[in-house]
Amino acid sequence: MLRLTELKLPLDHAEEALKKAILKRLGVKPGALKGYTIFRRGYDARRAHQISLIYTVDADVDGEGVLLKRRIKGVAPTPDTAYHFVAQAPATLKHRPVVIGMGPCGMFAGLILAQMGFKPIVLERGKAVRERTVDTFAFWRRRELNPDSNVQFGEGGAGTFSDGKLHSQIKDPGHRGRKVLTEFVKAGAPDEILYVSKPHIGTFRLVSMVENIRASIEALGGEVRFQAKVTGLDLAPGDHSVRGVLLADGSRIDTGHVVMAVGHSARETFEMLYDAGVYVEAKPFSIGVRMEHPQSLIDRCRFGKFAGHPLLGAADYKLVHHASNGRSVYSFCMCPGGTVVAATSEIGRVVTNGMSQYSRAERNANSGIVVGITPEQDYPGHPLAGIAFQRHWEAQAFKAGGGTYDAPGQRVGDFLAGRPSTGFENVISSYRPAVFPTDLSQCLPDYAVAAIREAIPAFDRQIKGYAMDDAVMTAVESRTSSPIRIKRNEALQSLNTPGLFPAGEGAGYAGGILSAGVDGIRIAEAVALSMTGKAPAPAEADPETGYP
Repeated sequence: MLRLTELKLPLDHAEEALKKAILKRLGVKPGALKGYTIFRRGYDARRAHQISLIYTVDADVDGEGVLLKRRIKGVAPTPDTAYHFVAQAPATLKHRPVVIGMGPCGMFAGLILAQMGFKPIVLERGKAVRERTVDTFAFWRRRELNPDSNVQFGEGGAGTFSDGKLHSQIKDPGHRGRKVLTEFVKAGAPDEILYVSKPHIGTFRLVSMVENIRASIEALGGEVRFQAKVTGLDLAPGDHSVRGVLLADGSRIDTGHVVMAVGHSARETFEMLYDAGVYVEAKPFSIGVRMEHPQSLIDRCRFGKFAGHPLLGAADYKLVHHASNGRSVYSFCMCPGGTVVAATSEIGRVVTNGMSQYSRAERNANSGIVVGITPEQDYPGHPLAGIAFQRHWEAQAFKAGGGTYDAPGQRVGDFLAGRPSTGFENVISSYRPAVFPTDLSQCLPDYAVAAIREAIPAFDRQIKGYAMDDAVMTAVESRTSSPIRIKRNEALQSLNTPGLFPAGEGAGYAGGILSAGVDGIRIAEAVALSMTGKAPAPAEADPETGYP
């Protein structure tokens, strides 16, 4: 097979045009092409009046060796993208590995360990995904918050109530990302996620997929326990190594291998780990607001006359502004045709986030507009200071919203003018339970308010109408990533706690469903190598942090 890259065709090209482009690139007659498959399809929308589709295809063609000798630009052998397991479990195991957390990271750590025969025990503090969905909707509709079953906690993790984006900037030499996508397709995701450039699934589809992956883990001998909150680790007094985990119900599981994949909001767990002496450090994250515009405005600005084209879907955007006060402002977790959701996990606090369904057919586009912050400058002095920082501003948002879990909101025109909003006009926020019009400067640090006020007009120069008076902002977007990092060594274990494998977003090593799933696979491999006595492979540095 030969891989052909950068095949560029008009958006509305005829069905035969791709085949003709393959033949032209290779310089062969139609009879030589035995077949082809699309490996990737993206689009170039830099000029809205002339949008093109960009294909990468794998072609089965006669005389491949001869063609390769010609050194045709954009033609190479099709690489092996299959996933290869690093080990298989021995016939008998001294103990079973324990995975804490059933979000994307823990789910894939558990799945890969199960596929290698290690029969993992997966512990999730929340409920199974359908019960969790009932609890989440109860909060959105009736303000009934369950601190252990909500947008953040429960089977599927925070990614279940998101846009279901499955693209990432991570490097993936082991083809683990392809493994994640392949397993999602097996679990019920549409085949297109394997080839579109910005794949997404949406919340409702994720629910059944998560259930199917759980069933696969269990069919392979793994075990998934819900409402099983871990309250402590049993660590050896000498070398601080893991000997077991302690649960809230008073039970204990003996194990020497624990995957800690608890997500970015597991604050009690972070505190427990710190108190147990596990090395934890503060890390940067971001804080800001959710911004909502009519999706039709974003579509027109991005796609021009092609707005609404079925191959393009709802338009997204990615924006960055470097403010004069030294802060960076950027769009985060952009959800085309989606909704803003109540995402708190703690009583007396308000947190916003975004989600959308597969169709992306809701009226508004929403995105976090957030400001980067650092521990040295903004929450110095303690590894867990970022948690206190988040809690402070989430409590301020709760107060500003009226103390009923309504989100504080403000029209963009009022925010830029520095006056409170008293109501909303043409753009109505999708946040539920409700939005309380007020002044969002109460809910953010002064430097963040100043930076966002400077950024919005700059974003308007890229997307005309972005600074429209009636666009709606809601606060506070505070769970952009984990406020801590549990550093790990070359074997992907905690620096000072052998047998503890920090993983995913909560440990500071991922950002999104795909990268969290990939990190879960990396950690499962590290656990398997440790349990079989094999030397770990050289650690791949995380592209964002530089750490293993």
